[in-house]
Amino acid sequence: MTPTQLSLQRGTDPMSQSNMHPPPRPTPRRQPRWPLPVAAAAAVAVTGLALAKAPPLVKPNARPTRAQPARVIELHTPGDQRILLRGAVIRLGSTIAEVATAQAMCRLEPLKNACNTRMFADELDQHTVKLSDFWLDRTEVTAGAYLRCVKVGVCSAPNSGAAQSWNAHPNYPVTLVNWYDARRFCRWRDGRLPTEAEWERAARGWSRRVYPWGQAYNKKISNHGRFAPFPLDEVDGYAEHAPVASFPQGSSREGVVDLAGNVEEWVNDWYDSSYPAADTVNPSGPSSGDEKVIRGGSYRSGRAWLRGAARNKDIPSARRAWRGFRCAYNTTEQQRSKPDEDASL
Repeated sequence: MTPTQLSLQRGTDPMSQSNMHPPPRPTPRRQPRWPLPVAAAAAVAVTGLALAKAPPLVKPNARPTRAQPARVIELHTPGDQRILLRGAVIRLGSTIAEVATAQAMCRLEPLKNACNTRMFADELDQHTVKLSDFWLDRTEVTAGAYLRCVKVGVCSAPNSGAAQSWNAHPNYPVTLVNWYDARRFCRWRDGRLPTEAEWERAARGWSRRVYPWGQAYNKKISNHGRFAPFPLDEVDGYAEHAPVASFPQGSSREGVVDLAGNVEEWVNDWYDSSYPAADTVNPSGPSSGDEKVIRGGSYRSGRAWLRGAARNKDIPSARRAWRGFRCAYNTTEQQRSKPDEDASL
């Protein structure tokens, strides 16, 4: 159908005067142009009037809402990844039954025939101590943080062939540092190495957890190894050490990460095969010894050595690719003597 036929069907004449010459459009009225300051003032006035007349965003028959439960807040210092751990009277070490459980865990490893009754005996006896509040690094000290201490001339760089790879991964834990290096770094940060008691309190909490995350072993939430001739295990995603905080699900209840696995950690205390019986208030271990305590297990450690109560030891001058550290700090209110202030070391 042509346009003309369509028009005729609708009752219009395509040749009429109105279709040939459409009526002119009305000229729009020009709005008065106000000076800029006057226009701005008017806009502010109108906006304020609209806000003043706006009704409250509450329904007429709305029911009052229930109060929300209080949230638990983790306390951190500004700028630094530190967590405040509350002190109290707690039990540390292991019972005979817990040592037997650890030995049973050992027999689940490839080198099960090497497990013996003397393993984990240095966790005895379970004992009660009183700890004060303290701050603890959320993560192990990173290579990037340690490098800053090296650049200012305070710390010594790891003196091994792995130094270049260490320097290339700033988010990985620093390794190949001895006990003296670790203590020097912590002092540079106005801190110290944690005591063995403080470290175990961080890992086990008040409920004396087996692992930082709870009672049951989980090979997916920590960077672990195995008790075997070849101790590396890639099932967790890393054959060797991983960037810090790669396993947040394996953190403690207070948010401290990597307390089980990744790299084992230097602590302040000299090692003794049994806990000093009289050292019950902020214990710092024996006054002297040949080896320093190591805690936490590493990417080479099986499940029994990742427990919060497990202990290890080494001479303070030793450097290992699977060993690092983290720092502790006194609270402002409680400025007790630092446990590592022996100037003879």
